[in-house]
Amino acid sequence: MNQIHKFTSSRLFSLLGSTRKARIISASALFLAVCAFGAAGVAPLAPDASDLPVKTVQEAVVAPDLSAQINVLEQQSSNEHFVHEEKIRAGDTLATLLTRLGVDDEAAENFIKKDKVAKGVMQLKTGKRVQAQTDDEGNLQWLRATVVDGKDDPVTNIKITRKGDGFVATAEPAKLERRVEMHARTIRSGSLYAATDSSEDGAKLPDTIVKQIIEMFSTNIDFRGDLKRGDSFNVVYETFWQDGEFVRAGRVLAGEFTNKGTTYQSVWFEDPQSKQGGGYYSFDGKSLKKAFLKSPVEFSRISSGFAMRVHPISGQWKAHKGIDFPAPTGTPIRAAGDGVIDFAGTMNGYGNFIIIKHWNNYTTAYAHMSRFGNGMKKGAKVSQGDVIGYVGTTGWSTGAHLHYEFRVGGEARDPSTMNVQAQAPLTAAEMSRFKVYANDMMHRFALLRPAGGGGTPTRVAAK
Repeated sequence: MNQIHKFTSSRLFSLLGSTRKARIISASALFLAVCAFGAAGVAPLAPDASDLPVKTVQEAVVAPDLSAQINVLEQQSSNEHFVHEEKIRAGDTLATLLTRLGVDDEAAENFIKKDKVAKGVMQLKTGKRVQAQTDDEGNLQWLRATVVDGKDDPVTNIKITRKGDGFVATAEPAKLERRVEMHARTIRSGSLYAATDSSEDGAKLPDTIVKQIIEMFSTNIDFRGDLKRGDSFNVVYETFWQDGEFVRAGRVLAGEFTNKGTTYQSVWFEDPQSKQGGGYYSFDGKSLKKAFLKSPVEFSRISSGFAMRVHPISGQWKAHKGIDFPAPTGTPIRAAGDGVIDFAGTMNGYGNFIIIKHWNNYTTAYAHMSRFGNGMKKGAKVSQGDVIGYVGTTGWSTGAHLHYEFRVGGEARDPSTMNVQAQAPLTAAEMSRFKVYANDMMHRFALLRPAGGGGTPTRVAAK
């Protein structure tokens, strides 16, 4: 037997090959075959299904009460409410909007038309969202909308709610989420608006931001004729959102514009720890605000300067301690600089009169107004260019004009000879906080600039 085994093994190895690799492979195959035959020999066989025991189970099944289920469904259906959301379309009327919202409720429509608060829904702008809940018959349960004024501020949430047989309308300030956005644009057609409408990064710049960009850089760049293909700008600005919906744009926080190879920069800074209002600065902390306005009234000439003259009413020879700007009644009067209203009322020959207190003991005065601007009262803050009133002929006046005075320490001075800053320089503490803020804006600009885009000379954006 051993001889047969030896012969078979040697014969098998000689047939499979004599190399070491071949012998290893052959041995492995032979081992696996032996294992397979061994497993087959010891594996138990499965029992026949016919030999398994059989057990019978009986259980009573209760049929459902279909009528009770139907009653429950009907009750649920009668209490169902549907919430619809629509966006205002161009040419929408209240009736067409309510129809799209699934509202079929004449009483609700009449209420919205007549109620002082509810009728604000009819002032919604195109693209704004409106939500309404109705029952299955189209009766209005509630309606919600966000209303803004012409300047997108303030923002008000209006809610109309069914109460008994009628409705109640409430309005409250919206709680907005502030975001900071930054975008880069390249001028490709010679038009600024074409660049701001482009979707290089999938976003259109709001018109109010474009206007601020023009105002910020118009002293250095003629946007009607100076723009060239290849010019570019970066802008950082704030936006305000509610429930994930854009409500309005805010202020430009920083901007840089490269025109004809020269880059102009400007950054907004308002120190939260000082009483001084905010303003635009160069990145080294110098104020870019203009000096006090030379004329608080646009497009007006000077009819009487700061000099001795014969008073038109008294006929006496006396000093005229201001400058007169003739203009039609109702012409807007602008604040010559940032400040706080120190007086707003009637004062002798000045008629309707406003005094604004500025920094460093400067004050400006505005007389003979026909009426005051909104919110003009003692203690109110104003910024350069804000409308504080309107030209008139109140007090000792022979015609519609603005009498404007510039005072230092309470003494009238000739504004045409004064060379002063409109804004106080930053203190050491303010400058320290400014540098932290400005560095953040510079970092944002660095992220917006294309790789290798440096090398252009940089200048401040004169305001």
